[in-house]
Amino acid sequence: MSLDGRGIRCALGRGGVTPAADKREGDGASPAGVWPIRRLLYRPDRGGSPRTAIPAAPIAPDDGWCDAPDDPAYNRPVKRPYPASQEAMWRDDGVYDLVVVLGHNDDPPKPGMGSCIFLHLARPDFSPTEGCVALARPDLEALLAEARPGDAVEIRGG
Repeated sequence: MSLDGRGIRCALGRGGVTPAADKREGDGASPAGVWPIRRLLYRPDRGGSPRTAIPAAPIAPDDGWCDAPDDPAYNRPVKRPYPASQEAMWRDDGVYDLVVVLGHNDDPPKPGMGSCIFLHLARPDFSPTEGCVALARPDLEALLAEARPGDAVEIRGG
């Protein structure tokens, strides 16, 4: 990934990078394309919101994100417990302490084409994600400080 012309380390999906038209729920791939930055979600008990012009909101312990293709809330935020499959946003491992929601398959969501594509914090070893892009906290905070409404993130195969 590059930021202000300098390369920064990132983790991508365990399934590599795939064309967005080929992206499928659960394939572990990051979808190639240009994805608008929708908003920032953050853990208020772990540093709060960094400086950014992007709309931001705190994550609550009962927040989730639906990843069940046959559910009406597919690729949308939900409150837990939720009757369909969903991903917990309040995590112990810290990777969702800062979560940038990317506009992949969300306008409107097409069942099975991939959900929960975020830009979030990387694990210390930069191990692969489930399809997201992950950065070190200082790099994600630097990106957020420069980001403006209408900006986008490009995911490219390599």
